[in-house]
Amino acid sequence: MITPHNLVRHELIGLEAEVAENKDRGCSVAKGMIADETKNMVLMVSGDKSVWFAKDGITLDISIPSGEVVRVAGRIISGRPEDRIRKKFPGKWKIA
Repeated sequence: MITPHNLVRHELIGLEAEVAENKDRGCSVAKGMIADETKNMVLMVSGDKSVWFAKDGITLDISIPSGEVVRVAGRIISGRPEDRIRKKFPGKWKIA
């Protein structure tokens, strides 16, 4: 079960998300489903549009199945998805 406290240790693919902040001025803020994830990038799909974002430059508002929205800094989820299980995370993240 995904909760706000264990979200960053779970698979993010398939969850609805919105880019709340983006340091790259050339890219717009996007809302959609997380379709793919690599070590440094996340793919957001909305309708027929898909956009890759660098994890280090964004802040995501991720909707979990319970209906809560959790704000997560991209630097916290950067790295290989399979390595997040063992990673120690600094501080807490916010429930938006």
